[in-house]
Amino acid sequence: MTELRGVGIGLGVAQGPIARMAEPLPAPKDTPSDRSVEEETARVREAVAAVARELEARGAQAGGAARDVLEAQAMIAEDPTLEAEVDTRLAAGKNGEFAVHDAFASFREQLVALGGYLGERAADLDDVAQRVIARLRGVAAPGIPDPGHPFVLVAKDLAPADTALLDLDKVLALVTTEGGPTSHTAILAREKSIVAVVGASGAKDLVDGQTVIVDAAAGVVTVDPSADDLERAKNRADARAAAASAPITDGALSDGTKVPLLANLGKPGGAAEAVELGAEGVGLFRTEFLFLSSSSAPTVEEQRAAYIELLSAFPGKKVVVRVLDAGADKPLPFLNDAHEENPALGLRGLRALRASEDILREQLTALAEADAETRKSAAGPADLWVMAPMVSTVEETRYFTTLAKEYGLKTTGVMVEVPSSALLADRILQIADFASIGTNDLTQYTLAADRLLGSVASFQDPWHPAVLRLIREVGAAGRANGKPVGICGEAAADPLLAVVLVGLGATTLSMAPTPSRTSAPRCSPTLSTTRAASPRQPWPPTTRPPLGRPLRQPPHPPRPEPLDTPRPRSHPTTRRHSNDDGVYSQQAGRCTRRGPAIRHVPLRHDHAQHRGLHRVGPHHHPLHLGRLAGQVVPGRRHARRLR
Repeated sequence: MTELRGVGIGLGVAQGPIARMAEPLPAPKDTPSDRSVEEETARVREAVAAVARELEARGAQAGGAARDVLEAQAMIAEDPTLEAEVDTRLAAGKNGEFAVHDAFASFREQLVALGGYLGERAADLDDVAQRVIARLRGVAAPGIPDPGHPFVLVAKDLAPADTALLDLDKVLALVTTEGGPTSHTAILAREKSIVAVVGASGAKDLVDGQTVIVDAAAGVVTVDPSADDLERAKNRADARAAAASAPITDGALSDGTKVPLLANLGKPGGAAEAVELGAEGVGLFRTEFLFLSSSSAPTVEEQRAAYIELLSAFPGKKVVVRVLDAGADKPLPFLNDAHEENPALGLRGLRALRASEDILREQLTALAEADAETRKSAAGPADLWVMAPMVSTVEETRYFTTLAKEYGLKTTGVMVEVPSSALLADRILQIADFASIGTNDLTQYTLAADRLLGSVASFQDPWHPAVLRLIREVGAAGRANGKPVGICGEAAADPLLAVVLVGLGATTLSMAPTPSRTSAPRCSPTLSTTRAASPRQPWPPTTRPPLGRPLRQPPHPPRPEPLDTPRPRSHPTTRRHSNDDGVYSQQAGRCTRRGPAIRHVPLRHDHAQHRGLHRVGPHHHPLHLGRLAGQVVPGRRHARRLR
C-alpha cells in the first residue's frame, strides 16, 4: 500500500478501480502542406468553428459554471490573435495541423511562464488545440474512457469540456497529476461535488485496474489499500450520504444557540437555488458581476434592479452585500486600470473606491433605493447589511460607515481580510455594526502566499495557528462590543474547522450552497455541542468520525490550553502541515487541540469547497487571448479589459 498526496477538492471519499485518460494526440510534424494557402486556411477555419460550436453546445447542456467555462473556451478557439498567429504559419506553407499546434504552443509557453492562475489556463489551450487537430485529422479527440463499470478517472489534467459532462454514475472520483486548486478541473469538481485530488504527481505511474481510495478531505490517494482500509472508506462514504439526506434544519447549537448557515452568492440568479438548498440568508453577495461584465460602470438603475431581485428572494432574512471589490484579480479599466507591480497589495477594495468615490456613492444609492423599494412588497423586506472590502485601518472603517449611513443604510460593516484589521478589531468594531472575516484573503496576507498560485497552495491553510489567532482577536472584539462576526471564506464550509470558528467567536457561517451528488440538495447542517473534560484525552478521538455525523467520542474532551502555550511537534503523518509553531495538528485520524475552549459543532452538510473564487464576466488578459467570460479572473498585473 502506498499513499500519493495532492490537493483535495471537497471533503468526500471514494474507492474503485482506475481507468486512465487516453494519451493526447501526437504532435503534428512540421511538413509543407500539399494544399494551397487558401485551401488550408479554409480547412482550419472550418475546424476551429466546429470546435467552438461543440464547446458551446456542451456548455449549454452542462449549465452552471461549466457553461461559463466552456463558452470562454469557445472564445479562445476563435480568438483573433490566435487566428492571426495560425494564419502567419499557414502563409509560410505549414500544414494546418502543425500551424494550429505551433501557434497554440507559443501562447501556452507564455501562460506557463506567467504562472499562477494563467499558468493553469495552459491546459485549456491544450484542449482546444487537441480538438481542432483531431477535427483536421478526422479522428475523435481524446476523451473519457468507458471500461464498462464505475471507475476512478486518472488523467494528467482534465479538459473543462470533459469534466462538465462526466457521467457521475460511472466516475467515482478524479485524480490528476497536474493542476491546482484554481484549475478548471478543481472548479468544476467542486460545483458537481465530485471527489477529487489534483496535483498528485505520483499518479502518473498508476495503471488501469489498480484499486485506490481517493480521500479528498486528506488530499491523499491510497494505492492498493487493504480490506480494512476499503471498509473504513466505505463507512465514511455511507455516513456522508446518510447525513446529506437528513432533514434540512436551521443552524443551531444543541443548547438552542443560533448559528445561521448563510449563502455566498455572485449573482441574483443564484438566490432561488440557495433558498431551496436551505440557506438562512446571504452572508456574502459579491456585486462584481455588475461591473466586470462591461467596460463602464453600470448605472444606478441597472444596479438597483439587480439588488431588488436579490432582496426580494430573502424576505425577512439577512442579506449581506459587499460593495465593489475591484483590483488584484479583478481589474477594471474605469476604476483601477493603472499598472501595478504587485496589485494584491495595491489599489484594491475600498482603496480603489475611495479613489473613485462617485462609483461608491452610486452603488450605495442603488442599494438604498432597492432596500426602500422592497420594503413596499407584500412579502416584506430583507434585512440588508452592507460592508466594505479590504479595510485595513480604523479611519477607513469610519469613512465607509459614515458614508453608507448618509444614504440611509442602517447596518454597515467591514470585511476583515488583512492582519491589520484583525489586530485592530476591538477599535474597528466600536465603529462598525459587524465584521465579516474573509478567510481566503486573510490566510493569503497572513502567510504571504498568493491564493491563486498553485506553487504555494500548501500555505493557503486556514488551520494555520497564525490565522486562527487573528480570527480569535476578531471574535473577542465582537463579544466585547456586542457585535456579530461572520465567516464568509472557504473555511466556513469545512465541518471540522467550523468547530473552531464558532468557538473563536463566529456567530454565522457563510458558504457556497451546492447540491450533494449522493442525495437531495442541502445547505443547512445541524450543529451540536459537547462539554469540556479531562485534558489527557485526545480531542477528537483517534478514530475520525464520518463527516456530517455527531462525533462518537468520550463525553469529556480536554480543556484546551491558551493559545500562547507551546505544544510538542506534530505527528509526522499530519494531514495538512506540521504546525511546529502552532496550535492545531490535523492528522489522518485526529485533530489534537491547543486553543481556547470551544463548543464542538459537527455539521451535516456537503458544500463545495469553493476556495473563495469569484465567477465573473468577460476579461481580457495580458496575452489578449480572448475574453475569459465566467472564469475565475486571472490576477496578473497586466490584466486589461477587452475594449
